[in-house]
Amino acid sequence: MTSAAALIAASVTIAAPARADDAVNQRWIDSEFQPSTLSKADQMKELQWFVKAAEPFKGMEINVVSETITTHEYEARTLAKAFTEITGIKVKHDLIQEGDVVEKLQTQMQSGKNVYDGWINDSDLIGTHFRYGQTVILSDYMTGEGKDVTNPQLDVNDFIGKSFTTGPDGKLYQLPDQQFANLYWFRYDWFSNPEYKAKFKAKYGYELGVPVNWSAYEDIAEFFTNDIKEINGVKVYGHMDYGKKDPSLGWRFTDAWLSMAGNGDKGIPNGKPVDEWGIRMDGCRPVGSSVERGGDTNGPASVYAIAKYLDWLKKYAPPQAQGMTFSEAGPVPAQGNIAQQIFWYTAFTADMVKPGIAVVNADGTPKWRMAPSPHGSYWKEGMKLGYQDAGSATLLKSTPPDRRKAAWLYLQFINSKTVSLKKSHVGLTFVRESDIWDKSFTERAPKLGGLIEFYRSPARVQWTPTGNNVPDYPKLAQLWWQNIGDASSGAKTPQQAMDALAAAQDSVLERLEKSGVQKECGPKLNKKETAEFWFAKAEKDKSIAPQRKLANEKPKGETVDYDALIKSWPATPPKRAEAK
Repeated sequence: MTSAAALIAASVTIAAPARADDAVNQRWIDSEFQPSTLSKADQMKELQWFVKAAEPFKGMEINVVSETITTHEYEARTLAKAFTEITGIKVKHDLIQEGDVVEKLQTQMQSGKNVYDGWINDSDLIGTHFRYGQTVILSDYMTGEGKDVTNPQLDVNDFIGKSFTTGPDGKLYQLPDQQFANLYWFRYDWFSNPEYKAKFKAKYGYELGVPVNWSAYEDIAEFFTNDIKEINGVKVYGHMDYGKKDPSLGWRFTDAWLSMAGNGDKGIPNGKPVDEWGIRMDGCRPVGSSVERGGDTNGPASVYAIAKYLDWLKKYAPPQAQGMTFSEAGPVPAQGNIAQQIFWYTAFTADMVKPGIAVVNADGTPKWRMAPSPHGSYWKEGMKLGYQDAGSATLLKSTPPDRRKAAWLYLQFINSKTVSLKKSHVGLTFVRESDIWDKSFTERAPKLGGLIEFYRSPARVQWTPTGNNVPDYPKLAQLWWQNIGDASSGAKTPQQAMDALAAAQDSVLERLEKSGVQKECGPKLNKKETAEFWFAKAEKDKSIAPQRKLANEKPKGETVDYDALIKSWPATPPKRAEAK
């Protein structure tokens, strides 16, 4: 989970008109809902369905919540108004920090009191929603109780992130509302500079380009920080990150940093049996996160991941980065003195392409590009390679049925084909395949620094959210910043910090097991064994995690030419089965 912008809490309340008709629908179609993957005639048909389905709920006011990012601001300020004018259902769409969304969700789940009628919360909670039995299973709801308020044109198969919101039982628990990935960002203009390219090759013996592995990333960070040093009289740095002991530090690591290093097992969307949090599953039951219980949270790959993070932050990032939070560090690359960033959210794209800033050319094209992230020395082909945030529409059983139906109409509306392409252009957080491949994004792609190329590429499937191995996201996520923060501050070594984190996670799993609150698929801890027992078992079973410590954690650097990489990806959309 991540908050792409820790901004001030806000809310928008929209008043309802007396009635909606085709004139209102047409006005919104013409004035706001363009471009669309639907024809205007098909947009009208979809809106007419919403008008009819909403009739029993006219005049009702529903409460919906999401984190504060550009996409959700557009929903709250524009799409909520449109929905109200079209359907007569009033919408109060609150915008708050992601941590507050999780806290309020916990409150409703624990108390049974209806705090919000509809939720847009990260799919990172899929393991939580699946196990506690308090979340409405959407695949059942759409064909059962909620059939009369389920849009026949919803086309669930068009959603690129539905595998993220599917439980171990194969059922859909959430509907993706926005997605953004954590990719590699770099100064394309500097990497293309003939002088820099010649100097880099002379020193390292290979081409300056997009790093394929962490060894190359480290070499490039060293090169720009200590060899190039200044560009146009400005001190430059080969890396950017943040290190303040703060809740946002947790996102830095749960957002798949360990999988990028190579912890866990192969598997998409998450490693099996061990995922990127280092939690092992036996069937659908979490059985441990420490190496002594078969997990990988404190294994050599994870410790290597933390050690590299600290080393690069200290050596190659601006000195002030060590005291920054996520939101403070986010804008720094746009200021023009950072060569590359290994951990960069595509949610920042809109702010990175603003005219007149230091990293945009006079013609509006970016001086930078985004590309697939490099992987660490423990990584194996078939593992996930990074994180994808998937804020997703969620309904709770504690919400009264009529309010739940009205909220479901709104949550579908803001992701309907009538509006989703325009929403994608505003927030650049795609959820539909049809939007990604629309000609309007083919035309806009040159000004978006590789975003469209990435989302159209076969590589994107390796970027996934937290998955089903994590049985209680709110309880476990908070452990990360507290323990890794001790390594960031220097209070503990990377090994000590990860040992403490693994022990803390096992403690939570043990409490959940003893409570019995999560029945069939709740945790059931493995007994403790030696690390050697689990290393040998992984080798015998021909699985991966936990891996032994490598004799050489820095193999030779490897890079790829960005333009050649982009050209190697397919140029046509994949075929898919339409939803019945």
